[in-house]
Amino acid sequence: MKKLLFSHSPISQNLALLILRLSAAGMMMVHGWSKIANFSEYLTKFSDPFGLGPAVSLQLAIFAEFFCAILLALGFMSRWVLIPLIFTMTTAAFMVHGADPFSVKEKSLLYLVMYVVLFFTGPGKISMDAQINKKNRYR
Repeated sequence: MKKLLFSHSPISQNLALLILRLSAAGMMMVHGWSKIANFSEYLTKFSDPFGLGPAVSLQLAIFAEFFCAILLALGFMSRWVLIPLIFTMTTAAFMVHGADPFSVKEKSLLYLVMYVVLFFTGPGKISMDAQINKKNRYR
């Protein structure tokens, strides 16, 4: 038990990164899918924080929340796909919900923290990125 609680083995770290990556991406895909499935409903009420129009803003949110989240779950191009996710959650927390109470922006801040942590740590060895990097080292 002591070894489990106090070890810093690479397998436990990589397993933790996998769990964080899959859970953050999986939950975000649900948000993205609901926007795809109810696109016309969202279009009437979606905010436009950058003046691009609600349709473009909604499409950019769908791109990040659904398509980038899929790639993050796979661990493919992880740091690249985290950039739109970080940008989207920063926009949601500080622009869209900036004047709202903390309880409203809390979820986007939690996602933001997870995505920033994954950006700095990378996806771990249990990812497509790691497999691609392994193959490139043997060339």
